[in-house]
Amino acid sequence: MQYRDLIPDRLGGSIIASHIRIPDGGPVPDMVHYHTVGFQLIFCYRGWVDLVYEDQGAPFRLYAGNCVIQPPEIRHKVLFASDNIEVIEIGVPAEHITTIDHEMQLPNGLANPKRRFSGQQFVHHRADAARWMPSRLAGFDSRDTTIAAHTQNVAGVHVLKANGAPCQRVSHNADILFSFVMEGAMTLQAEGQQSVQLTPGDAFVIPPGMLSQYLEISEDCELLEVALPGNFTTDAPQ
Repeated sequence: MQYRDLIPDRLGGSIIASHIRIPDGGPVPDMVHYHTVGFQLIFCYRGWVDLVYEDQGAPFRLYAGNCVIQPPEIRHKVLFASDNIEVIEIGVPAEHITTIDHEMQLPNGLANPKRRFSGQQFVHHRADAARWMPSRLAGFDSRDTTIAAHTQNVAGVHVLKANGAPCQRVSHNADILFSFVMEGAMTLQAEGQQSVQLTPGDAFVIPPGMLSQYLEISEDCELLEVALPGNFTTDAPQ
């Protein structure tokens, strides 16, 4: 397993964002376990992985472009992975406890998809069933993973793709706004910072209140955007 920390300082322990790659696929030697965590996202970036979750029915395959949230203390197990699978994993807070459950067998009977775990519902977002809508940024369209609605606004996750329009200079009031470049390229210009060219695999966090602008956006540019809380305001200066 190859691991890369996407936010080296972890914002003082507030969040961990990991880029994980497994070159050699096959059965995964995992056990039924759970995490004592406030929020956890698994986004499949490349390849696929087979997973099974408590009260969510039969095992399923998570394909590239799809994601799940693992609500607090939901039991789960990783079963099988493709070669060169890559996932982006977000955890809040950065440090949390993982516990093995030696009693539960998965799958564990009839599915109960509406069950809440500490107020959050399990989400399996599928890209092929999503609708593209205007995003908070004029230069991108967005598909909403519905995670904000299913976590009572703890966090929101969107995939953004370039639509050819220019982006305005904006600020936001989210506590944390994390972005990961999945495809294409763009230039990030942020207040008080040097402009930086971004390509696939790059990640950045824009603090609340900081003015920033996305420039030189390639036609194939796609971003993964994770915000805490899920609903926040984006403002453009007059």
